[in-house]
Amino acid sequence: MIALPNSAAGFEDATWADVAPYYDELLSRPLDNGSVEKWLVDWSDFESMLAEAAALANFAYVRNTSDPAAEEAQLRFRSEIDPNADEHRTRLQKRLVELGYVTPALETMVRRFRNQLEVFSAANVPLFAQLAKLSTEWSKVIGAMTVDWNGDEKTPLQMSPYLEEDDRTVRERAFRTMFKPYIEQRDTIAGMFDRMYDIRQQIARNSGFKNFRDYTHQEKNRFDYTPDDCFRFHQAVEEAVGPAVQRLLERRRAHLGVDRLRPWDLSVDPKGRTPLKPYETIDEFIGRTGDIFDNVEPDFRGHFNRVAGAGLLDLDNRKGKAPGGFCDSLPHQKLPLIFMNAVDIDEDVRTLLHESGHAFHVFEAASLPLLFQRHTGAEMAEVASMSMELLAAPFLDEKHGGYYSEADAKRSRRWLLERAIHFFPHCASVDAFQQWMYTTPEGADAHARDQKWLELRRRFEGDVVDWSGLDAERIARWYFQPHFFDYPFYYIEYGIAQLGALQVWRNSIADRRGAVRRYREALRLGATRPLPELYKAAGARLIFDSEGMRELIDLVEEELATLDA
Repeated sequence: MIALPNSAAGFEDATWADVAPYYDELLSRPLDNGSVEKWLVDWSDFESMLAEAAALANFAYVRNTSDPAAEEAQLRFRSEIDPNADEHRTRLQKRLVELGYVTPALETMVRRFRNQLEVFSAANVPLFAQLAKLSTEWSKVIGAMTVDWNGDEKTPLQMSPYLEEDDRTVRERAFRTMFKPYIEQRDTIAGMFDRMYDIRQQIARNSGFKNFRDYTHQEKNRFDYTPDDCFRFHQAVEEAVGPAVQRLLERRRAHLGVDRLRPWDLSVDPKGRTPLKPYETIDEFIGRTGDIFDNVEPDFRGHFNRVAGAGLLDLDNRKGKAPGGFCDSLPHQKLPLIFMNAVDIDEDVRTLLHESGHAFHVFEAASLPLLFQRHTGAEMAEVASMSMELLAAPFLDEKHGGYYSEADAKRSRRWLLERAIHFFPHCASVDAFQQWMYTTPEGADAHARDQKWLELRRRFEGDVVDWSGLDAERIARWYFQPHFFDYPFYYIEYGIAQLGALQVWRNSIADRRGAVRRYREALRLGATRPLPELYKAAGARLIFDSEGMRELIDLVEEELATLDA
């Protein structure tokens, strides 16, 4: 094996010409049953270092989308190195598959490799490079957005705290202000998506699929469910979750004392209490979060503090920063990093707990010897994150080192459970939108997409909230969703995983320590077992039916009633 640099910094300025020899050596090295294990370790070590360099380049860019040098480095990885590397990875996967080498610990990995060979097309390499450039362009447009608020320049996301103000006129103005730049730049963003859409459909055709939906379901290694199961999920949300959502909204309307709920009434405390403010400074936010994790599992506090001490947390929202939040891994150092846009609202708590769950997954799976064994599909990765929101919820009060008084901690916990119910209609509409978009010719038309989005929102959200006169703002919601632009079809996983996380939470009610233990055991398995077995290890099962969904929603409503009492 060609000697690797001492750290991922050795690939910081690398071009494809610098990276290619490592792949070439692995491709040309003699391979048999006696040498394959050393070959896999060398391949994993190299990919770990390259992936870490790419993750750090992306982290630097999303922290400041106005930095030309960071943009250039991120684009070099995403549009030059990554597409070429994918082609070479496929050739390496083919060597292993053709060798026929497999052990129980590698069975899932080899199955994925075989599947990736089936969907790969060399003609797609330049197309993925084009998509990467468009994604960077979209992030740059969104990151540059600002609004005027009483003479101050703010980001659209910095309107979020004003949606919790008791004054309804302030909430309405903040709501309209938040979406104004998306409405103003709708044509620009829609034009970017038009180009993404055409490229994605061409990628599918190049790989022998009728459409990008069918291509993506296979490319994402969805061995354990189909598009038809997704449609079952949508129907179950309507039947099992829709009535609960309507009950929650009607309760909110009654508490607020309004004839009709408007969209700017959905974040304010319905009883007129002061908005929750979990922290004053980011340092305080980090410190209190570490204390909370100590109550869940002391090792989690150690993990979190290690990430913070390494400078791998970027939490506060600011101009020029890319939207959204995520956790990425640095597989050479076996460390995670966390990126989010905090604006001192209760939702920040959930976001940090969520991304920390991903971070703990990185730590727990780090003992697996190969990079290819550590990364599960998103269906399990999101169980790690969503379960952590629920497992940490009992410890948000100051008695446990958390952010709130006991009364405010109950408010936060109640909102977490409410949001879990409210999430399912959003999840179903996002997935149904993409299922429709990529399987019908009308999906290529920007106006048709907008109208379909409105139709699906009405289908899944019902009519308790009055959106009259706000079609432009409601349409802008999908332009606000990063997954459509950066991670197509990455969303049904959240719904599947939320049901898994609710089962972990249900187990914790009866046996908290046992539930945490099983949660950790499942995370440690990484990607060495099929998805149903990973869920079983965590004490859960895959759910797509109304009956299974309703059982969990009923449990959440019972807990909400207990908190109210």
